[in-house]
Amino acid sequence: MATERGVALLERTDSVLQKTCNSTEVQDAGEGKVMTAYLMDCRRKQKIMCQQYGVMDDMLKLLAFLESAEQFLNEPCPPKPDTEASTPWKALKAECLEQVQEVDGLIGTLVEAMEELLKKRQRLEALLVSLEKKKEEQERVALQSKQRAEKQMHLQLDDSLQKAQDALRVCDRRLCELKIQVNKQIANVASNTMTAFRDRLQATLKVTQANMQYRLLSANPSELHLELLPRTTQQSLQPLHLSVTMTTEDHFRLQVFQGTAGLIEESVEGTVRELSAALLDVMECYISQGKMLAEIQALHSRFAIDWCPAMRLLTFLKSATTVCQLELDEGYPLSGHAKLLSVRKDGNLLDLSALQPRVMNPTLTDWLEFLSSCPHF
Repeated sequence: MATERGVALLERTDSVLQKTCNSTEVQDAGEGKVMTAYLMDCRRKQKIMCQQYGVMDDMLKLLAFLESAEQFLNEPCPPKPDTEASTPWKALKAECLEQVQEVDGLIGTLVEAMEELLKKRQRLEALLVSLEKKKEEQERVALQSKQRAEKQMHLQLDDSLQKAQDALRVCDRRLCELKIQVNKQIANVASNTMTAFRDRLQATLKVTQANMQYRLLSANPSELHLELLPRTTQQSLQPLHLSVTMTTEDHFRLQVFQGTAGLIEESVEGTVRELSAALLDVMECYISQGKMLAEIQALHSRFAIDWCPAMRLLTFLKSATTVCQLELDEGYPLSGHAKLLSVRKDGNLLDLSALQPRVMNPTLTDWLEFLSSCPHF
């Protein structure tokens, strides 16, 4: 009976237990094959030892429940291990291998996709570098073009200024020559005929000078300062100071300065070909108000006044404590009138009912003369 139980326990082990565990012979196929065979033999030995440990564990458990040697000899043989569990295990193992193969295939597909994405990324990076180079090249070309345009414009302005200065010097030299000739003729001629001829020549010279309505004050490559001289009007108007600034290659900005001229300070922008028309418009606007502005300019030397052309208000400071405000209608002095708006003395408004010049429709000059000599305030 004991022999049968020992045989039953040995049958639970794998058939490989009955074989001798010899080490793998060294082959001459190379170091890689030798190492592979060695590792496989070690794995086989470890598997055999695990199975032996399992059999020994079962034997120890069996002996632990025995109380005597007679019970070991009289007990029936233990049943063979159930082989039904190995079938599902093998099925699960096969299924696991299939899934491992499937995962390996998915990993290979993913690696290919990642390699393709890496290639696309490298192409995109190369394209981005190419675009950056093209952008830098375009910016460089645009900057060079702009610099050439600015240089060309400066050269043109310098050339135009030089030509204008040369023409002005020629005119001045010719004018000096004409004056010298006129003086010589005046000194040498004593007859009435030559005197009449001299008068006609001087009149012609005055007409020529009257037609020159522009006077250049200063100039640089991008800005001109000049005066408009309204000599064709009957009023004695002061020169109008303005500046012309080149904003871009073919555009300008015309700035009108009020000064004592009395016009509204404004700026006009446009192309270079519109510059002459803009200057003509400013001159016509100045001349159209010539009578009023000439009167205001003349009053500046007599009274302490401040003219606001935008609101058409004139402030007269009679004394340190007395301030008068007058308003000029549109079209003054031809169709409009000058009106007294307020008089403040020590900050208080005065009654205007008693403040009226003796003349009908008083002019601005009449008002200022009346207010400056009025004894009521």
